[in-house]
Amino acid sequence: MKKSLISRAFALSGAAAVVAAGLLAGTAPAVAKDKERTIGIVDTTFKLLTRDDDIIVEAYDDPAVQGVTCYVSRARTGGIKGSLGLAEDKAEASISCHQVGPVQIDKPLKKKEDVFSERLSILFKRLRVVRMVDTDRNALVYLTYSDKLIDGSPKNSVSAVPIPASTPIPVK
Repeated sequence: MKKSLISRAFALSGAAAVVAAGLLAGTAPAVAKDKERTIGIVDTTFKLLTRDDDIIVEAYDDPAVQGVTCYVSRARTGGIKGSLGLAEDKAEASISCHQVGPVQIDKPLKKKEDVFSERLSILFKRLRVVRMVDTDRNALVYLTYSDKLIDGSPKNSVSAVPIPASTPIPVK
């Protein structure tokens, strides 16, 4: 009986290691991509041996609208869980979108469309950015919020980018 429990424990720990290795291997390109879009990080709570709690600012280029970039700031949990990617980050984010170059829209945009999504916890929570088209004002409106499978979050932030009148926004 005791040998069976020990064997089972080793099997479970081996399976956990394989799953963890697979998760880490699957996120390697995502980590590199994250570093490319990270603008800066400000520590908010010092942790001696693990990653600090911090606020991260990232830039997201709109994939359908050349010349528009959104800057999102959000809290990121440190500690052991945060270092391992197991912590659930707070559902608080701020967004500021700007025209950073000539605006070019190659194909018609949906009136409302998810443009970015990033996992904030290992299972349930995601940070989302939605683009909406304000045709009356020829502007793009970006909303960021965090959703959770179990319950949503009312915490959100909005930003608008006026598009020059010489570039009307095509809408589907």
